Amino acid sequence: MHDVPVTDADLVARIATSTGLSPAEAARVVEDVLAWYREPVEDYVRRRHASLRTYGHRNEEIYALIAAELRERLVAAPQLSERQVRRTIYG
Repeated sequence: MHDVPVTDADLVARIATSTGLSPAEAARVVEDVLAWYREPVEDYVRRRHASLRTYGHRNEEIYALIAAELRERLVAAPQLSERQVRRTIYG
């Protein structure tokens, strides 16, 4: 269903235990949540803009709303090469 399978067995076990879901159901829930937060910023902005336009919001209002939402939202980190990771650590 998603591009990256859940590999954190501890997280799946915790969700299963705390919710009463089976491990398979808990894994699916974790995968769905992670997929939601993996959405690239550009895709999120385009999706939200289209959704808000559908409900009659004007662009000026939409821009402000999306900017505010992004300040509160976890977003997918950019992919970094090993060199970029190293430069982040060591400058």
